[in-house]
Amino acid sequence: MNEYKSGQAFSGVIGRTFDVSKPAWPAPKRAKEGAPNVLFIILDDVGFGQLGCFGSPIRTPHMDALAADGVRYNNMHTTALCSPSRACFLTGRNHHSNALACITEGSTGYPGSNGSMPLENGMLSEILLQHGYNTYAIGKWHLTPTEASSAAGPYDRWPLGRGFERFYGFLGGDTHQYYPELVRDNTQVEPEKTPEEGYHLTVDLVEKAKAMIADAKQVAPNKPFFMYFCPGAMHAPHHVPQEWADKYKGKFDGGWDVYREETFERQKAMGLVPDNTQLSRHDPDVQDWNELSADERRLYARMMEVFAGFLEHTDHYIGELIAFLKDLGEYENTMIMVVSDNGASSEGGPHGSVNENKFFNNVPDSLEQNLAAIDTLGGPEWFNHYPWGWTHAGNTPFRRWKRETYRGGVSDPLIVSWPKGIKSRGEVRTQYCHGIDMVPTVLDAIGIEPPTHIRGISQSPIEGFSLASSFDREDAEALHVTQYFEMFGHRSLYHDGWRAVCPWPGTSFAEAEGRVFGTPITFDQLTELDAYGWELYNIREDFAETNNLADKERERLIAMIGMWYVEAGKYNVLPIDSRGTMRFLEERPQIAPPRTHYVYYPGTQMVPTNAAPRVTNVPHRVAVHVSVPDGGASGALFTMGGNDGGFVFYVQNGRLTYGYNYVSDQRFKIQSDETIPAGEHVFGFEFTPTGAPDFANGKGVPATITLFVDGKSVGSGDLPVTIPLSLGLGAGICVGSDSGSPVMTDYDPPFAFTGTIKKALVDVSGEPIEDREAQVRMYLARQ
Repeated sequence: MNEYKSGQAFSGVIGRTFDVSKPAWPAPKRAKEGAPNVLFIILDDVGFGQLGCFGSPIRTPHMDALAADGVRYNNMHTTALCSPSRACFLTGRNHHSNALACITEGSTGYPGSNGSMPLENGMLSEILLQHGYNTYAIGKWHLTPTEASSAAGPYDRWPLGRGFERFYGFLGGDTHQYYPELVRDNTQVEPEKTPEEGYHLTVDLVEKAKAMIADAKQVAPNKPFFMYFCPGAMHAPHHVPQEWADKYKGKFDGGWDVYREETFERQKAMGLVPDNTQLSRHDPDVQDWNELSADERRLYARMMEVFAGFLEHTDHYIGELIAFLKDLGEYENTMIMVVSDNGASSEGGPHGSVNENKFFNNVPDSLEQNLAAIDTLGGPEWFNHYPWGWTHAGNTPFRRWKRETYRGGVSDPLIVSWPKGIKSRGEVRTQYCHGIDMVPTVLDAIGIEPPTHIRGISQSPIEGFSLASSFDREDAEALHVTQYFEMFGHRSLYHDGWRAVCPWPGTSFAEAEGRVFGTPITFDQLTELDAYGWELYNIREDFAETNNLADKERERLIAMIGMWYVEAGKYNVLPIDSRGTMRFLEERPQIAPPRTHYVYYPGTQMVPTNAAPRVTNVPHRVAVHVSVPDGGASGALFTMGGNDGGFVFYVQNGRLTYGYNYVSDQRFKIQSDETIPAGEHVFGFEFTPTGAPDFANGKGVPATITLFVDGKSVGSGDLPVTIPLSLGLGAGICVGSDSGSPVMTDYDPPFAFTGTIKKALVDVSGEPIEDREAQVRMYLARQ
């Protein structure tokens, strides 16, 4: 068959009729003969010491088998946070170059942190698509600006806008593993089963991944694929069926220090850490296990059993995906990279939590509430997280954790397996590497030059370095010599075997001189930090950063501080912004102009929080135009949130009801004095603040709730406390149902309204209403 490539002239012959003409066809994009599949498996919040093949007591036989079939890197680094690291994995550019100084919810109006990834930083999916690959994204995305994640788009930074042909997963940073907020391609969908029917997100993701691969391979078995597979594990919530957690009963009763010591010895025996490595100190923020009460030890051990069961459960289903590749005959020629996006997470605080959303709202956890939930941890009613003693242990042998740029926050396991392309088996590699090195490694191994243009857009230079030379050469030169780090004002720099670190708010919270996570760094404080706040470590001799040489190597340290600023200028790092959850309150540009009245309809996609009206700490009203059949109706009218926090306006037992979930810590319920009438009506509520918020202590405004039927008050009640900052990472507006995890516990989702809803109106104007009945008449007239 006569074919011609794109950009070439038609190579056939065109005569006056077909019998004197010769056809030629545009050549389809075909991958090189024998081109490998590429599979990225991105784990979430997994520390250096949490996989079995990195010394952990947790069983991960399938990931261990990948390590045995390839190589492990003990010097892999990330950015200390999820979205920024994932942008590095996919583009080969640094996180500030990708405008992701923070997660997308924490974006600010500067080039390095606006959350809108530049299209000139092409993703691996976009590159491989040009070379004849199928491209699939499965699971967590968290790379779309939150204000652009609604059905109004724009969709150019959703997965299908960035070179992925198919997507199945969730757009946010985390999601409920039993009630996930799912998107298929560009459309929200509901899970196909309920938790009672055995639904779990990891299982679902693996099934969809296998189906996508099979769909194409049965048609074009020679066509390679790139799959970006990102389960929600091991991010909170730590959700797993009880039988998996029960496998670890009693395994962690010795506590986190025993875990650290035993894991450290295994790491040395495996050759993962040098023999002269000193285990980092017991963190001052972590309790002494032996001084805890019996109840605390029992609770914390169980929280770790749940985490371990969740990780083994995840490994099991990753094993199913690998087995599927073997059944297809694709495993040998699939380059697999397994990595975590940051160190283990401390967002469970000192006591662990039954609701991670407490962390995002500065709400302290309650030991009593946690103990009351001990027998059901890992189940669908909680959004649970373990205490930071296990975080510290999970990052063995390093200090600190996620969000900080000590090695505990940025050093992660990396496994590379490619039986057809890598001869080495089960070996450890020590070359320095970073998340930006994954893309250039794949391109180098496949033999593809980085493109100068993608869809007509000139491409920026890739900032990472290939690791391919180290696949089969233990002594290969480390090409990545310098790397900066910055996260929430916590800074560091690696250069040629040395690390300079400037911790903020301090070397630990206990040593932070009254500062807490999220304390802003002022210009004067930055000047002082640069003069006195930096530490220096010789990583070649001090793998775990235990010997600060700042005083002995002052000249070297000063040079590295200057080098950090050079890198900061090169990659859009400034301004330094150490604010934590307070970034969530930043105003961001919206597709629609600012307004005080919003209209929503039933049967539409959930409206995510950042595209919805801001209702925390401000007066607001919701009115829903309904038709109630004879005999009554029940169900959710208007919902914003889930079991991690939010509110729901609903009808139950014939009465109009307002339910408020204060981060699973307290739930409040206000009902009408009389039953709802049949016929066409407007049901509404007003939220009226009665005091001031206390953000630092996790309290939003207290408020009075007043319920209305056709403008007439039918009941009221008080909310002594409300959520101060974030209703939840997955919260959004639903009209006519409570999709996902339920806000309240006195009904089962989706709790669809059994009458008819025409639309709902949200008013955040704060203007007083003089004549509610007249407003209702006007509202009805505009239907």
